[in-house]
Amino acid sequence: MLALHFAKREFETIFVHRFSSATMPARNIFKNSAHYWVLGGANIAYWIYSPSAPTAGPSNPLITYLAIALFVIGELGNLNTHYVLRNLRSTGGTERGIPKGLGFGLVTCPNYMFEAVAWIGIWLASWSLSTGLFVVVAVGQMAVWAKKKERRYRKEFGDKYQKKRFSMLPGLV
Repeated sequence: MLALHFAKREFETIFVHRFSSATMPARNIFKNSAHYWVLGGANIAYWIYSPSAPTAGPSNPLITYLAIALFVIGELGNLNTHYVLRNLRSTGGTERGIPKGLGFGLVTCPNYMFEAVAWIGIWLASWSLSTGLFVVVAVGQMAVWAKKKERRYRKEFGDKYQKKRFSMLPGLV
């Protein structure tokens, strides 16, 4: 699941996303690298792939199937959202539109919602506390970004943009 998740992200970076300008300050490279390489890579890998990992023993098939379903729904929903966002902007353009489609009626940033769903699937499949920690940190960061995007949409589109009750997770954030 981890390999599939990050392979999809690489695919999207190369073939789906349209970047109009530098999207991240250079100083964030250290924070992001620590998040993905330390918290996400080394920490999760150690606890998931070690012989004493919770997944090394017998598992409940219902939990495993639920984990796989959440992962697939999350990844496909996230990919769909990224295509919707991509198609709001022409090639090389900087214009923005108001996104509509799967998940956008519920929250401002369904890409983050689906990302959280996929990671919850990974956590359920692994039963790893380190994966749970990664999910909490990632969801917290995405919630900050989602609230910022909600404010930006309201400022940029005014009355054309219908304010969402939740920016990322229906009923929570």
